Parts: sequence; C-alpha cells; structure tokens
Amino acid sequence: MYEVISGERDVNRVAVDTFKRQVASGENILEVEAGTNGYKGDSYGHASRTYIRLQNIMDTDMRVKETHDSDGNVDGFVLEMAGDSELTTIINALKFVIKVLDEQRREVVG
Repeated sequence: MYEVISGERDVNRVAVDTFKRQVASGENILEVEAGTNGYKGDSYGHASRTYIRLQNIMDTDMRVKETHDSDGNVDGFVLEMAGDSELTTIINALKFVIKVLDEQRREVVG
C-alpha cells in the first residue's frame, strides 16, 4: 500500500489542500495528486478551485495532447495510454481522484 501525502497547491491565487499517492500495476507507476477547496459559491459560480495531476514515476506508456477551438485556444486535452497494466493504473488513479474530491466536497456541504 502506498502512503497518502497531504500538501497544498496554488490554483488561480487560491490555496487548495491536496492529497497524493502512487498507483502501480505491473511494471508502471503513476503519482496522482488531487484536491479542491469545495463549493465556495460566489454569484458567478467561480470561487471553487480543483487541482488534478498525474505524473509518470516509472514505465507508464502515456501521452497527453491539447485540443484547440477554432481560434486556436486550448479547450481540452486527450490522455492516451498503451498497455494492459496502464489501464488498471489509470482506473485506480481516477478512483483516487474521485474519492479525494468527493470527500473534500462533502466536508464543505455536509
């Protein structure tokens, strides 16, 4: 079992508590970090901040590509992974992200 480490990231000048851990399957290891400051509800709905990071630690076959709108602005990304163990690793990493964000959101809204 990998240790969960707490930290803090700056997201648009707002401090966000994060949690990170390593996720492994087969020969590959990803580090996943996630956090949110929960619902902060300003009149425009822009007060919340959310942070997600995936980093290859060892032998994870992955590529990230930006997608662009018709004006050339970044409007998304594509994450491509190759390999059977990478499938398991990304599933486990995304489960961790969901758990962290859901738990932090509940702390704020009850």
